[in-house]
Amino acid sequence: MTGLSLLSDPYRNKGTAFTRAERMRGGITGQLPHVVQTIEQQSGQLYRRFLARPNDLEKRLFLMDVCARNRRLFYYAMSRHLVEFLPIVYAPTVAQAIQQYSDCYAGSDVAYISALDPESIADALKIYANGRDIRLIVATDGEGILGIGDWGVNGAEILTGKVAVYTAAAGIDPAQILPVFIDVGTDNAGLLADARYLGNRFPRIRGADYDRFIDDFVQTALGLYPGALLHWEDFGRATAAPILERYRDSICTLNDDIQGTGVTILAALNTSMLISGLALSDQRVFIFGAGTAGIGIADQIVDEFVVTGGQSLAEAEARIYLMDRQGLIVDSLPDLTAGQRRYARPARELDGDAFAPALADPRSLQSVIAAVHPTALIGTSTQFGAFTEVAVREMAAHVERPLICPISNPAELAEATAADVITWTAGAALVSTGCPSAPVRFDGVDYEIGQGNNALMYPGICFGAIVARATVLNRAMLLAAAHAIAGMVDVTRPGAAVLPSFRDLPEVSRRVAVAVVAQAVRDGVNGVPITDPEAAVAAATWHPAY
Repeated sequence: MTGLSLLSDPYRNKGTAFTRAERMRGGITGQLPHVVQTIEQQSGQLYRRFLARPNDLEKRLFLMDVCARNRRLFYYAMSRHLVEFLPIVYAPTVAQAIQQYSDCYAGSDVAYISALDPESIADALKIYANGRDIRLIVATDGEGILGIGDWGVNGAEILTGKVAVYTAAAGIDPAQILPVFIDVGTDNAGLLADARYLGNRFPRIRGADYDRFIDDFVQTALGLYPGALLHWEDFGRATAAPILERYRDSICTLNDDIQGTGVTILAALNTSMLISGLALSDQRVFIFGAGTAGIGIADQIVDEFVVTGGQSLAEAEARIYLMDRQGLIVDSLPDLTAGQRRYARPARELDGDAFAPALADPRSLQSVIAAVHPTALIGTSTQFGAFTEVAVREMAAHVERPLICPISNPAELAEATAADVITWTAGAALVSTGCPSAPVRFDGVDYEIGQGNNALMYPGICFGAIVARATVLNRAMLLAAAHAIAGMVDVTRPGAAVLPSFRDLPEVSRRVAVAVVAQAVRDGVNGVPITDPEAAVAAATWHPAY
């Protein structure tokens, strides 16, 4: 590749860092200013321009434009300013980019496939990949975006954020990642009525037609890129779990909202036990929000109860309580999903003596807490302020150091703020939030707040599976990921967080990847021989340098 095409290739472009000799060889003499810069100098200029942008959305648009033109410079700058850039590139700012997609669109760095044109799936993927060695495919249909719902083709922007985290956190070569938007329509009436909307303008395809199109995509993608890991992102409640169940035992695949979120909260639960002194057998987990993320968290904790705690499946599931908008999930409720049915309490419990004191109101968060005495309260409801002061105080009345995780995001959908939870429990609660939260000072102690965002875990999980060329991503590999970061938090320090800081995200991802590789080898699902997981991860790690 030579000439102007070299400057338009984001994987090879170096901009003003091309040396004189490189400019001559590449046929770009005279196409750049005379001065030759280092990547450090370019990064400094990038950062100054970033700071000059007037708001977070403008900062994101600027950074993603840099990424589209020069991958190595973008990731070099990300590595220098990870904590500052991460919430701009990914959540929560990506939600603004999605909501304002039509106004801001200037070309998205993803491949688009349409249910109206299934014959073009292969062409769309091949054109975007452009001959690159694809090891990771990240796909969404835009129905369950963050906590903001169905945003149709606007949801393509979640992919740009997700891909950026993969490389910035775990060092996955960006040239090996293929982001794909699956356009099957939208049920967002506002988008369908908006003349500016850029996606298919019809209600979402459902049922057998939808399943057939998804399978066409899977078979085509893996036919082109055998052994690639397929990551499902932000699918809706009705489709996320069925897709995962359909493919999880036959290909290497992950649903981040189900499994990545579950592993992250399991890691927080494990650390909370080191601080509280509670045993695994003491845990009773109350999940407020029985959608995709809530069920995924429940499933992951149940696996821990069974594999690590030695409980039977029935015993483990009985320690999980789910609540949704209709109240405590019981088996007499209509239209339960398969996951909800798995954890539904017998309706007879509401009228019997299963709860002591009696459950006065199964629709009241405080009432359920008072009856169940949970040790952990996890919020995935996207109901702002749902964790009221009276409910949180009820938690602290029964458990000395409760784990409370209002992880819905963006922040305006969170069940509570970290500051309120710390204040209401007089510093007793162990808190994790979905969005970044500043330390909370209370009674002379600075309480660090762990960010319960799946970005803490999914990059390392998938990198490990890719390094191992795993044939499947099994439950043992996910548990290994949750355990890998157990020693990263100093639990002896007052105010310690329950999860490592995002400042340590590259090291978190490295440890998780190594643990996943090692477990894949133990389980015999590695597709390449590996004798030293640490060395294998180190050798596969991509570094942003010219």
